Amino acid sequence: MEAAGTLERGLAVLRALAADPRRPVRATDLVRATGLARSTVDRVLGTLAHLGYVRAEGRDVSPAPRLMELGEAYLAGAGLRDALAPLAGRLADELDESVSLAVRDGDGVRFIVQCTRRRTMSVTFRVGDLLPADRCAAGLALLEPEAGWAEDDQLIEPGLIAVAMPVRDDQGRAVCAVSVVSHTSRHTVAELRDHCLVALRKTVAEMEATPAGARPVAAEPGAARPVPVAAEPGAARAVDHSRSAKQELGMGFLQSLARGLAVMVALGTARGGLTLADCAKVTGLPRATVRRAAQTLERLGYAGADGPRFVLLPRVLELGHARLSGLTFGEVVQPHLADLVARVRESASVAVLSGDDVVYVARVQTVSLMSINITVGTRFPAYATSMGRVLLAELPEERLATIVPRRLSSRTVTSAAELRAALRQAATDGYALVDQELEEGVRSIAVPVRDRSGRTVAAVNVATHAGRASNAALLNDVLPALRETAARMEADLVHVHAAVDG
Repeated sequence: MEAAGTLERGLAVLRALAADPRRPVRATDLVRATGLARSTVDRVLGTLAHLGYVRAEGRDVSPAPRLMELGEAYLAGAGLRDALAPLAGRLADELDESVSLAVRDGDGVRFIVQCTRRRTMSVTFRVGDLLPADRCAAGLALLEPEAGWAEDDQLIEPGLIAVAMPVRDDQGRAVCAVSVVSHTSRHTVAELRDHCLVALRKTVAEMEATPAGARPVAAEPGAARPVPVAAEPGAARAVDHSRSAKQELGMGFLQSLARGLAVMVALGTARGGLTLADCAKVTGLPRATVRRAAQTLERLGYAGADGPRFVLLPRVLELGHARLSGLTFGEVVQPHLADLVARVRESASVAVLSGDDVVYVARVQTVSLMSINITVGTRFPAYATSMGRVLLAELPEERLATIVPRRLSSRTVTSAAELRAALRQAATDGYALVDQELEEGVRSIAVPVRDRSGRTVAAVNVATHAGRASNAALLNDVLPALRETAARMEADLVHVHAAVDG
């Protein structure tokens, strides 16, 4: 396979993989969807799995959270989300209605921001979803921006209504649309228009007045010139990691696919895209390789050229972004829990802090005659659990002073001073081991799960019957695997903005 062809085939597999989120996908499905040979699909999937973009569970293949870095590259490089999402969120709060931002993508509009109000009847569009431009308010506002505003009275779906306005650049060209979305159970479209139009106009004016450096770049080649922001690739050339992967995996690893995807990610590292020379420095790739990849991306509609720079386009979001952006926190961590349980052969869970309790948000249980009966949603006092101590360890002293431990078993720590010492030890060690304090016979060990800022947002544990594993066994045999699992969860959470509900 030639270099450009390999990248094109890899992107075809990714599109087919993301096309139907309702059912598992197998390699044979991808062969039928793409028309590629089975051997080619297998090599593409092997490469994508090595890069962390797909995950195989038996014969089923699914997009992995890291795949979102492709869509994130477009969103970050375009700048629109980061500049305008706070104003869209404020408008949603003011109106108590869902608010969306969308950009043109061919004959459709693709959503790049969703500020959804949670109701029985609520909007389920996700970032990355594509709608026909002539069937929704955002699309109509972009098709005929001179009209000033547009409305959707159940064009796309019965009951769904919306009012939208275009957002223009400093040369008067519509670069995106902001929509207020509701349901006929709350308003007629006329009532929604009366309710939102004044606030919508005010918000659009503020969006259009954002500093030039925060403006969105072009949504279509030639539609509006990207903001010229210099890349900062650094003095030293980056390392091309595909070389070592190719040496390790041989023919099963498609180096040109890995390099093409690296170019795609690199184009989002600077506002307004990168020149070929800067992209070569960012990726560590030869300039000729970068040129071939960029030209392939341009031909497929994933990138556009503006002078010497290449910039990513909204079509990048079709590569699994919508499917992955809808993942819950529990769905992100569940596969890693399953891997952990297969490795240590004990039950494992993830929990978050809710008040003075831990609430289980994910769990994988082993099958044995003696098992711990816990389900998602179960609550336990945090002070007597390993996950709870990991989570409490980062709270301020004044918050911890409000916790009054009570005896739950003969081993429960009920002294405030002893509990405080145990929490300090957990913070120092980076783990907590609780021996039969919640219930006689239950022994567990937990480590924190942190978000991209380093803040502990959850904890993951392994729990067992005291007769099956000693404290020393948990420390020697389980703790290393537990820490590796937490690291993999954290790596996924960097890419997926899943809410952690407590």
